[in-house]
Amino acid sequence: MFSHVCVVGLGYIGLPTAAILAAQGIRVTGVDVNERSVAEINQGHVPFVEPDLEAFVVSAVNRELLTAQTEPAPADAFIVAVPTPFHADKSADLSYIEAATRAIAPHLTGNELLVLESTSPPGATEFMADVVFQERPELKDADLKFAHCPERVLPGRVMTELVENDRIVGGLTPEAAEAAAELYRTFCKGEILLTDAKTAEMAKLVENSFRDVNIAFANELSIICDKLGINVWELIELANHHPRVNILQPGPGVGGHCIAVDPWFIVSAVPDEARLIRSARTINDAKPQWVIDQVKAAAYGLDQPAVALMGLAFKPNIDDLRESPALSIAAQLADEMPTARLLAVEPHIEELPKALAGRSNVAFTQTEDAIATADIVVVLVDHDAFKQLDPELLEGKALVDTRGLFRA
Repeated sequence: MFSHVCVVGLGYIGLPTAAILAAQGIRVTGVDVNERSVAEINQGHVPFVEPDLEAFVVSAVNRELLTAQTEPAPADAFIVAVPTPFHADKSADLSYIEAATRAIAPHLTGNELLVLESTSPPGATEFMADVVFQERPELKDADLKFAHCPERVLPGRVMTELVENDRIVGGLTPEAAEAAAELYRTFCKGEILLTDAKTAEMAKLVENSFRDVNIAFANELSIICDKLGINVWELIELANHHPRVNILQPGPGVGGHCIAVDPWFIVSAVPDEARLIRSARTINDAKPQWVIDQVKAAAYGLDQPAVALMGLAFKPNIDDLRESPALSIAAQLADEMPTARLLAVEPHIEELPKALAGRSNVAFTQTEDAIATADIVVVLVDHDAFKQLDPELLEGKALVDTRGLFRA
C-alpha cells in the first residue's frame, strides 16, 4: 500500500498525476525546479490550461494531500515525469531524467518504487537505475523497484483519460512491474498491461510513430493535391467512405512533445532499419516550410502585406506551444518577411510567446481585428473559436487554410 508518493516534474503530465493520486487520499509531494509554478500550485492554481485540473488541485491542496516544493522528499514511491527532448543529432537527451534521479537518490532507504513516466528510448529505465546505484551503491541489494509507465493522454482530456485509458506498465523485474501496477490501480479504471521496461518504453514510441506515419501520408497528400489542383479535404472525405480507409486530416506540420519527438528515438536507436519512420518525420518536419512558401506566394506584389496568423498552439483548444509548427511558422515568417505586418491570434494565451515577443513586425491581435486588417489569412490551428467565424469575413482576402476550416 502506498501512503506517500513523490512526483518529480509538475508539468502537463506530472501535475495531473499528482492531483489524481491525491484525490485517492494518498499524500503527494510534487517537485519542480520552477519556483513560480511551485508557488502557484501551493495556492491551488494551475500554471497551464487543462480542463478540470484546477478543481482537483484546489481540493488536494485544501485537504493538505498535495504539497509542491523544489526538492524531493522521502516517499514510498517516486514518479519521474520530466521532459525528454532530443539533441541536435535527434538522439534522446536524458539529462532531465538524470538530474531528477540524482535528486531522488539521497532520499532512498530501500524498498521504494521508482517509476519513469517520461517518454523515453529503450533502456532509459535501466539508465535511471544505474544512476541511482552510482549515487547509492549500498542500495543495490535494498529491493528498489524500477518501472516504466508511459503516459498516453490527450491534452484537453487529461483528467478523464488518466482514469479511463488502459496503461502499460513495464518493470526491470516482474516484481517491479506488479508494484507499479498496484500504484496505478489506485486511480486507473482501464486495463493495466504488464510487460518488461524496454517493451513498455518502445510501446509509447511505436504508438506515436504510428500516428506520425499516418499524418505524414495526409500531409504529403495535401502537397500532391495542391500541385494537381485537387481539393484535398474533399478527396479525403470521399476516400474515407471506403470501409477500410481512414485517412487523417493534414495540417501545417506536427507538434507537441510526443509525436514530433518520439519517432526520432526509434530512428536514433536503429537508424538503418527505421526507414519509414524516418521518412514520415522528414515529411512532417518539412510541412511548415511548404506553408511558409504558400504565404510568400500569396504576398507576392504586396509591399507591406498584413498577414493574420490564426493560432499558435500545437493543437486545437489548448495553450500548449511545445514543438508547435504554427509557432515555428510565425517566427520564421517574422524573419523572412520583415516588411510584412504579422497579426498573431491565439485565444488561449494572454501574451506573445518568447519566440515572437519583441519583434517589431509582430502584433498580438484579437481574431476579428486581425481578419479585418489582413490581406492574407493563414489558418494554422482549428480552434473551436475559429470554426464559428463567418466565411464572409474572408471575402477579398487571400487564404492559406492549412486545417480545412473553409473548404469551399
